Amino acid sequence: MSDLPPSVRRLADGLRRLPGIGARNAQRMAIAVLRAREGWPEELADAIRAARGNVRPCGRCGFFAEGDALCEICRDPKRDGAVLCVVETANDVLPIERAGVFRGRYHCLGGKLSPIHNVGPDDLAIGALLGRVRDEGPAEVVMALGTDVEGETTSLYIAQQLRSLSVRVTRPAMGLPMGGSLDVADALTLGRALQHRQDVGA
Repeated sequence: MSDLPPSVRRLADGLRRLPGIGARNAQRMAIAVLRAREGWPEELADAIRAARGNVRPCGRCGFFAEGDALCEICRDPKRDGAVLCVVETANDVLPIERAGVFRGRYHCLGGKLSPIHNVGPDDLAIGALLGRVRDEGPAEVVMALGTDVEGETTSLYIAQQLRSLSVRVTRPAMGLPMGGSLDVADALTLGRALQHRQDVGA
């Protein structure tokens, strides 16, 4: 790629930062942008600027929202407020929604406990979760975190914090890959795991 002009190399380098895009695909994409006769590259650039300028974490759950409004899931009156699903990041909501079996609400922690990376309870939205459980009174909190050590530790820590709030704490059933995150599970496996939830600590 060294024979390309610096501006094209810079574009390709930027595209390589996208998940799943290698050097060769990034170069192809950069050249496709240059060769486009329509105005879609400019439209794409405008869409990126608009999304980065307008999209914020939902003030209630942490999922993607437009401006200062709540996200579409929080604003949906058909959602079951009796079940609250806790995930690591907003990205983890997407595979659960694709599975199509969960109709409750969500809470995004913003990560998971990780002493080795200096991430403690105060660095995550755990306090906000406890506040929501107190205020909204769900009957069940589903800990849909990764199955690695840090995800398990986070689930157990939160379950302990919720003991005094008289709420059932569950996790998806086995079937998810050990050490993996939700986005690597296929929709059928994830859907079945959510349908057959188990109590945390059981």
